[in-house]
Amino acid sequence: MPYHASSNPEIKQLYTNGHFCYVFKFGMVTNGLGIIRHISFYNKDFLAQHPEIIVNKKSDSPDEDKSIHDARLLISTLTDFFKKHPMINPKTFLGDSAFDSAEIYKNLLNGDTFGTDKHFSKAYIPLNARAHLENEDYTINENGMPCCPHDPSLPMKPEGNTSHLRSGIPSLKFVCPKMKWKWDKVKKKSYRECQCDNPCTNSKCGRMIYIYPEKNLRAYSGTVRNTAEWDEKYKIRTTVERSIHHVKDSFGLANRRTQNERTLHADLILSGITQLITVVLADKIHHHEYIRSLKPFLA
Repeated sequence: MPYHASSNPEIKQLYTNGHFCYVFKFGMVTNGLGIIRHISFYNKDFLAQHPEIIVNKKSDSPDEDKSIHDARLLISTLTDFFKKHPMINPKTFLGDSAFDSAEIYKNLLNGDTFGTDKHFSKAYIPLNARAHLENEDYTINENGMPCCPHDPSLPMKPEGNTSHLRSGIPSLKFVCPKMKWKWDKVKKKSYRECQCDNPCTNSKCGRMIYIYPEKNLRAYSGTVRNTAEWDEKYKIRTTVERSIHHVKDSFGLANRRTQNERTLHADLILSGITQLITVVLADKIHHHEYIRSLKPFLA
């Protein structure tokens, strides 16, 4: 199949949701409320402004190609965003598994990536099923959790963040999944007791593992997957997805028949402006539940 439509070279071939299509592609940055903060139209002008984006030939895996393409566009898009909005300084990034790349985590969580001192403290990105985490001493599951050396099906229990070590480097602590807290009536204090029939250590407390996130940002991007904190925070992405769907569906940007790039680009920008006007109106009448929908105002 050709890489672009014969009617317009800017209409690129894309693999999404299990099928190939020919589309104009754009990127959208929203906040946790789903309010649009930035829009990038991925055309030749965008690529000309970002020579760091290298478009490679396609491989035999369309899913992998799409993930690589999305990952390469992300940092350039955020760089433009921060340049245009120097007063905005977010600390948490939410994205899908297409952004699960060691280089992405490094750029998101380290300073000076975006030409300023801005960087994220936490990145909530699900692990990509096509990539795996490895460690010589123990198994790491699909959520980045270290597992029992004798039973990879048993994830170890997270026990919070620790930064009181001599090195002063923040770390994550995991303990044996079969460790229990016991109460000493004589000493009147709790102590750990490993209740494993086949212990991997001589310690009565059981195996403990300290993870240094800065050594593996992909596995530990400021937070631990499959925890209550992760689940609660990542729910916000549903709000973001609804906002993106609203722009494509309610504002009529999807399933268009136009082949004119400028018309679509203009309609995209106007859709973003329309949403922001809705936000302003909802705030003025003190009905913040309407910030992402025009229907209540039209009813």
